[in-house]
Amino acid sequence: MTGRSAETAVKAALKSQAVETPSWAFGNSGTRFKVFAQPGVPRTPAEKLADAARVHAHTGVAPTVALHIPWDRVDDYGVLAARARELGLRIGAINSNVFQDDDYKLGSVTHPDPSVRRKALGHLLECVDVMDATGSRDLKLWFSDGINYPGQDDISARQGRLADALSAVYERLGNDQRMLLEYKLFEPAFYATDVPDWGTAYAHCLKLGPKAHVVVDTGHHAPGTNIEFIVAVLLREGKLGGFDFNSRFYADDDLMAGAADPFQLFRIMYEVIRGGGFTAGTAFMLDQCHNIEEKIPAIIRSVMNVQEATAKALLVDAEALAAAQRAGDVLAANAVLMDAFNTDVRPLVAEVRTELGADADPVAAYHASGYGKRIVAERVGGTPAGWGA
Repeated sequence: MTGRSAETAVKAALKSQAVETPSWAFGNSGTRFKVFAQPGVPRTPAEKLADAARVHAHTGVAPTVALHIPWDRVDDYGVLAARARELGLRIGAINSNVFQDDDYKLGSVTHPDPSVRRKALGHLLECVDVMDATGSRDLKLWFSDGINYPGQDDISARQGRLADALSAVYERLGNDQRMLLEYKLFEPAFYATDVPDWGTAYAHCLKLGPKAHVVVDTGHHAPGTNIEFIVAVLLREGKLGGFDFNSRFYADDDLMAGAADPFQLFRIMYEVIRGGGFTAGTAFMLDQCHNIEEKIPAIIRSVMNVQEATAKALLVDAEALAAAQRAGDVLAANAVLMDAFNTDVRPLVAEVRTELGADADPVAAYHASGYGKRIVAERVGGTPAGWGA
């Protein structure tokens, strides 16, 4: 393609992109030691939707917001979904929570006590009910289940209990609904986590069927893990359901996407595009907590970082790269990727936002809107949203 036609194709692709924001990122959060409260945070799921709508208004590419149950529990989910539509949004993935109950100290769906397992399964099925009421496509499952000491429980038996629960939930899903199974290397289980890696998640999803997919949280890996390799393999197998984008320096730091290693985010997006995963079938979600920075601008910045990494990945000269690979020219092949990564795509992405009716500089536009000062003044009293810990 010529330079002009390539730019047109890249802009068209960027306009089709959608980045899902997480409702919980708008509430108070912190570390194991302290939750740092901020003025103006939402008190209700409806106020979270309002903040998410502000992100979408400024970026033009954040039309869905993920819910977390019970953090976002309401009496009528149909009313909440209608409110989202009024704000120009849709309800995205429904996230379950089987890790904040005293009964789950030794696990939820893998707990040795059948009554605890039934309770956890009941919650997962409740989340499918929420999907039905909101029109959500994806159920996202993350389990903190695991053991801290050798001999604490039977590792194989726990995998069997997990498989039974996943199968029950899978059977409850509608034809247009999916299950996204998340994995995490460690924490809070330290000796053996029940879903510790992509291979374990993939094995369970493979047995379940076509409605079960793996979700990759970019913070849930051992240091040095080649995440783009995992992405490439899952795409080959048709089992990549989506991402939880964030950044980490050491473990599951949940920092702004692209903040710690923008080159890694670029490499991941390149593999997504090369592998045919840049479609509506791959959910591009944020999963972050903003503990010391202002929340809405941080989420806007994260969306921008994903956009810019995607733009650079779209600019990779596929023909030149393939030619260098066929010739075994290591340096030339690497140079093709580096040329794309080193391109300043900010003007291009700003044009895309403007053409979408959003803002060329979303962060500046947000601050100029006065929205942040307004919600601080208006959201007085009540209980600020947070982790519920």
